[in-house]
Amino acid sequence: MQNLAIDMGNTRIKAGLFSDHTLLKVRGDLRIADLSKLAVEEGVEQVIVSSVVSDLDHFESETGLEQVIKLNPLLELPIGNRYQTPLTLGMDRLAAAAGAHSLYPGNDCLVIDVGTTNTYDFLNGEGDYLGGAISPGMRLRFQALNQHTRKLPHLKACEKDIPLIGPHTEGSILSGIINGICAEIEGIIRRYNEKFPNLKVVMCGGDATFFESKVKAPIFVNPHLVLIGLNSILMYHARNK
Repeated sequence: MQNLAIDMGNTRIKAGLFSDHTLLKVRGDLRIADLSKLAVEEGVEQVIVSSVVSDLDHFESETGLEQVIKLNPLLELPIGNRYQTPLTLGMDRLAAAAGAHSLYPGNDCLVIDVGTTNTYDFLNGEGDYLGGAISPGMRLRFQALNQHTRKLPHLKACEKDIPLIGPHTEGSILSGIINGICAEIEGIIRRYNEKFPNLKVVMCGGDATFFESKVKAPIFVNPHLVLIGLNSILMYHARNK
């Protein structure tokens, strides 16, 4: 059975093609207009969509698909949702938690999604999503320093190691943002480990590969975690329909 999982985030659209639970291929930087063509070309039978910004108008009619599941706060899930304000919860956060549950069932899991925002989401060993934390992502921090000060330049991340002590203004900004995010991630992981000693930590998001070698903590990096979670939700509904 060919499944298509679509993640429509703040800045890009990403899609994963699955055969049952096996991820076959990933397409990134898609446009909405590309999705119907992709579904038809790949012979997709089922689709699930998580969107923080858009709806897929006319998608069902263009593809002829009978089952297009749109992830929403009221949808039945393979995990429990104990977030106190489910209507305000980003569906990508929920999908990532479902992905962690699919990969590490029965484990306490901390999901760290580093991108436009940095989110921290906790799923306990019973499969209940409890919530987490949200902070600005790397690009937002660069933008904020430039836009809300008079003289600081707008910089971008660089792959080289950033010294702790910035020897000039640009180096100080890079140290503050990149080393600061690493310290934030490592500190939050440490605090979760104190409460949950058998914790699995999974990192995903557009900046995951950038921070993978910089964060000094035991983590698993899976850039396709949201897509895996979406497909697990789709398969859950296929089994129970």
